[in-house]
Amino acid sequence: MLEIKNLHVQLEEEDKKILKGVNLSLEAGKVHAIMGPNGSGKSTLSYVLSGKKGYEVTAGSAHLEGNDLLAMAPEERAAAGLFLAFQYPVEIPGVGNMTFLRSAVNSQQKLRGEPEMTAGDFLKAVRAKAQNLKIEPDMLKRPVNVGFSGGEKKRNEILQMAMLQPKMCILDETDSGLDVDAMKLVSQGVNALRDNKRTFLVITHYQRLLDHIKPDIVHIMAAGKIITSGGPELALEVEKNGYADLLEETA
Repeated sequence: MLEIKNLHVQLEEEDKKILKGVNLSLEAGKVHAIMGPNGSGKSTLSYVLSGKKGYEVTAGSAHLEGNDLLAMAPEERAAAGLFLAFQYPVEIPGVGNMTFLRSAVNSQQKLRGEPEMTAGDFLKAVRAKAQNLKIEPDMLKRPVNVGFSGGEKKRNEILQMAMLQPKMCILDETDSGLDVDAMKLVSQGVNALRDNKRTFLVITHYQRLLDHIKPDIVHIMAAGKIITSGGPELALEVEKNGYADLLEETA
């Protein structure tokens, strides 16, 4: 699904290298988790894959289903099936949630050469998916994320993901700022989208999210590269012992 080889990235406005040779192979239908100390490059990886400005790729490649991801504009990456759930979802005053969602869905349909959803079909689909995420109808009418709690913002992003039906889902510290109940709701929404064709990359600091979104593979990132990978037990080891032993082993 997503193949990343020897990816090197630095900030555009200063000579600061952040990613220093990231290699990852993410298979269709699998959930991969990335954990690591602060400043290890986890969020930068998600930003670069989604096409956020401010980063320069100096070496390496990233291909989504064989297509050169780094050569695409951000909207083309989204249309190709990439979705990024932000750590801190932005507010968009003056833009209604329903209008935003329908515009996003139909923009992707158009880029793919597919027919746009009718107003009736869209309304039926979004109401059903919102109900599953316990999103009140009033939230759908409000401006995007304006006045939303942390949990509401994250559920709103999972609703966007449910409507867009991406192939490659990147969750950047989705558990940040969530209480236990909100995290369970968000995790249920994510798990409802798991299938043998959709791939997830879950970026997190804590095992607690992985108690709800069970990963197939866990990667540890430090100093801009993946230093080790393993099964779910690797996340439990980090939770118990921290990163010091792993960093020492790979030094």
